[in-house]
Amino acid sequence: MRHGKKFNHLGRTASHRKAMLSNMASSLIMSKRISTTLAKAKELRKFVEPMITKAKDDTTHNRRIVFSYLQNKDSVKTLFGEVVSKVADRPGGYTRILKTGNRLGDNAEMCIIELVDYNEAMLSDKAATKTKTRRSRRSAKPADKAADAATEAKTDEGTSAE
Repeated sequence: MRHGKKFNHLGRTASHRKAMLSNMASSLIMSKRISTTLAKAKELRKFVEPMITKAKDDTTHNRRIVFSYLQNKDSVKTLFGEVVSKVADRPGGYTRILKTGNRLGDNAEMCIIELVDYNEAMLSDKAATKTKTRRSRRSAKPADKAADAATEAKTDEGTSAE
């Protein structure tokens, strides 16, 4: 029975799970993107997003709390410096999970978890989609109309010369 089961234990003891999530969070903060299984990524998202929210308020107390979870000075420094400057105006949702298919050996669902503001390809796609305008199938573009008028004028001159 699953009475009171609030999160996925990932088939590990509490100490192993805590160490694994700490290492994965440090790797995510340092490299901005990691590849893992879908279940681990979903748990990592619940683990790392509150830390990013805490890092928005740079106080000694918050640094100590985040360090107690991460146990890595370099990742704490990166989180409070580089990462927070990118996500300062974002109200939440700092990570993105992209499914990549199943692993060959055991058919586990694999995915990439990344920090949202660091995927330059998706940021450029978002900017490109905002500049698109609506097009109708019925009317031609103004440039096409001008080109059609020019070709009609040439054909009219050719027929009048005969």
